[in-house]
Amino acid sequence: MDGNLFHIISHTDLDGVVAATVAWHANFNKRDSVVKVSLTGYGDVDNIVLESIKKKENFVVLDLFCQRAQTVDILDKEFDSSLEPIFFDHHKTTAERYPNRPWALVDTSSCAAKVYFQWLVEKGFFKDDKEKKSSLATLVEIANDRDLWIGLIPESRLWQAYITMCGPYSLFARLAVDPNPRLTSWEYKATTQFVKKQEKRFKKALDSILVPEKDLMLVRPNLLEFGDVSDFCGLVLDRMEDPPLLVAVVNKRPQGDWSVSLRSRNAFAGRVVGLLKDGRKVKGGGHADAAALYFPASYSEELIKDSLLSAIKAVKEQEQNAGPTLGDLLKSIKD
Repeated sequence: MDGNLFHIISHTDLDGVVAATVAWHANFNKRDSVVKVSLTGYGDVDNIVLESIKKKENFVVLDLFCQRAQTVDILDKEFDSSLEPIFFDHHKTTAERYPNRPWALVDTSSCAAKVYFQWLVEKGFFKDDKEKKSSLATLVEIANDRDLWIGLIPESRLWQAYITMCGPYSLFARLAVDPNPRLTSWEYKATTQFVKKQEKRFKKALDSILVPEKDLMLVRPNLLEFGDVSDFCGLVLDRMEDPPLLVAVVNKRPQGDWSVSLRSRNAFAGRVVGLLKDGRKVKGGGHADAAALYFPASYSEELIKDSLLSAIKAVKEQEQNAGPTLGDLLKSIKD
């Protein structure tokens, strides 16, 4: 590997940005190489990883996983099992589809930033800088609260609003310079005002859904901004009297393809992604209840909607045909 460059590849949400921040502070000025940062999504991660392998870069991938089986095959072939992991993830789809990879550390119990941070601490990183370790530990807990939708740290929504306002690279730059987990007075004011405006966008998005499907709420493009999705979908799924099984927020990306953010309860989002993604035309990944699909530009909004409804129908049919689970049988015996 080329020892002159260390490449941090991470996601664009709060978990990904905080994970990249942790990697930056763990590696900048700590090795005889420059540090490169790429914040990206599921649609582009394979290409970036393959390019890094081609250039023989040292790299780490955080809060993301490859979407194409061919990329995984290359990693299985190229990776020296005696080396430390280069992928740190927490998505259930990753754990289920590609278990026991020596080059990947996957823990579904926390966000990716926490998985990586805890691994670094165990390896002795930050032991000589207790102040930075404390700051990063608090940042990681904020990201964990946000990504797992725990809701115990109110500031986690404001930090995510920071990304929506300024973009992931802007927040990364701020945290690379100063990892202090406390928002300054002007940051707090700006993000709080943004959240108030965000609530108005949420109302507009809800009002635009004239005839919602029973199982699917589809939000059309240009109604919600990047970063709105988790809060909006949480509002729908947790506060509506009769929520749908799946909320899908559709947006047209600059390169022409479609990104569809999915949120659910009872693992519907992850199962829909598992049915629809093929690694060629349709890509995707994520958690059981928070995932994303990427459709090619040739798809229409109506075709995306029909695809989602077909997948929901298939999941429901699978559930009906599955019969009683072991838990059900044990419960009936106990009763």
